[in-house]
Amino acid sequence: MCLALPALVVDVSPSGDGVVSLGGLRKQVSFALLDEVRVGDYVIVHVGYALSRLDPDEAEQTLATFAQLQAHHAQADTP
Repeated sequence: MCLALPALVVDVSPSGDGVVSLGGLRKQVSFALLDEVRVGDYVIVHVGYALSRLDPDEAEQTLATFAQLQAHHAQADTP
């Protein structure tokens, strides 16, 4: 099973690659499978390739949900 999270595009180069940010981590990825990727877009990344572009509101809602789950998990682990 693969879990895909929205990644924010922070840099796009003319060569068809760029950088995404996911939870503060930055990763070089290829945008060769998508048309017209722009800084500020959200994409799903798998094995170094951006596979699809996401609606920004849905992407931010998904990230907020994962942040809530992480906070809940951290609170449950605190004695």
